[in-house]
Amino acid sequence: MAQAETDYLIIGSGAVGMAFADTLLDESDAHITIVDRHGKPGGHWNDAYPFVSLHQPSAFYGVNSTQLGSGEIDAAGLNKGYYELATGAEVNSYFEKVMHQRFIPSGRVSYHPMSDYLGDGKFVSLLSGQETEVKVRKKTVDATYYGTTVPSTHTPKFDVKDGAHMIPPNALPQLWQGAGPRPKKFVILGAGKTAMDVGVWLLRSGANADDIVWVCPRDSWLLNRNNTQPGQEFFHQTIGGQKDLMAALAAAETADDLFLRLEACGVMLRIDPDAKPSMFHYATISQGEVDILRQIKNVVRMGHVETIDQSGMHLKDGDYPMPAETLYIDCTATAVERRPVVPQFQDDLITLQMIRVPQPAFSAALSAFLEVTYDDDETKNRLGQPIPLPDGIETYPAATMVNMMNQFQWSQDKVVGKWITESRLDGFGKMIFGVPPEDEEKQAILTEFRTNAMAAMGNIPKLMAQAG
Repeated sequence: MAQAETDYLIIGSGAVGMAFADTLLDESDAHITIVDRHGKPGGHWNDAYPFVSLHQPSAFYGVNSTQLGSGEIDAAGLNKGYYELATGAEVNSYFEKVMHQRFIPSGRVSYHPMSDYLGDGKFVSLLSGQETEVKVRKKTVDATYYGTTVPSTHTPKFDVKDGAHMIPPNALPQLWQGAGPRPKKFVILGAGKTAMDVGVWLLRSGANADDIVWVCPRDSWLLNRNNTQPGQEFFHQTIGGQKDLMAALAAAETADDLFLRLEACGVMLRIDPDAKPSMFHYATISQGEVDILRQIKNVVRMGHVETIDQSGMHLKDGDYPMPAETLYIDCTATAVERRPVVPQFQDDLITLQMIRVPQPAFSAALSAFLEVTYDDDETKNRLGQPIPLPDGIETYPAATMVNMMNQFQWSQDKVVGKWITESRLDGFGKMIFGVPPEDEEKQAILTEFRTNAMAAMGNIPKLMAQAG
């Protein structure tokens, strides 16, 4: 068995592991070893469908040291008028560039792709079978806790019988290569952002809306991309949106009431105005995408699929016949597992989780800064409290409470506050601190935002209590 030594052993070279390693490089002289099963850095982006893109601005993603994208505003398309969204290909290229032009040339990063971590500091090459034991001088860093999967790498939780044709979204652009007949119907399985991306792609690629069936076990509330933009030119939408969010949290009597208030002020969107969403996963969308998806009228709300065969779908709440020449598109993978929060810093183990939602890269980068800045786990965990990710809308207030508490803790720590202000991955802080004192209109919005936030903190526990 080969032997090696390192200060930090990072499991996973996705966005979380890369962002953590990047900050370690900048803020310490530590040696880093990165182990990943993929052949290239980027984690699940290596397996994603070819028409995927970020659903929040590129400015909030990647590693802190290296800009992703050009920082320009899109002049055309569904994202027109907003800051660019990097495509999956651009994200993959970006992480490969960071690894091979920054990490490895530093002389302080040892990268082991195509390797499976076995635990206890040991990993094995998936190609040669060679096992390596790493002596870890400081910490092991688990950057895989959320168990991210995409349709091309997961196993569906339903049966697909012989004669039924199902593909992952990855195979859609290759349909022209098939020798069989054109599908008579397209069935989108799943209600998350991947399913929405597939719906938009099908319609923009020429599919007839009447030929699309969307199996939607739960409708979802969606963040309006209009309120997630960096830059002073978007101050009223972004900071104004936060002001409105806090006002809704302060006034809401129930979770349903909260989301209806957020819809009324433009912070939240939903696809079907006649359906009552019960899910919220921080998916972000533009009004243009919503308008396109509303063209799909054949929406099946009969619970989860249990079996698919030549006669159609057998769902929890009944059967739904489909012609034999139907193409089923599996969008049911869980992008982020809802796992119990655990302390990020526990002796010689760091378990990375989100400490600001929905920003995994920023969270990992800040967690690395906490690791190298403070000596005791108690302080690190106080400043880096993991957020319980919501699934149903009733758990959103609890996630927001922790998010706000973390923001408050950071504002009270001058060292952390300075790092955040200078961080590329934090666009909102720059918007706030960039408001000149003489700008009375924007200062008034900031004052109202802070007043609303205080009132929200008083009401959120009542909303949390209803969730049980």
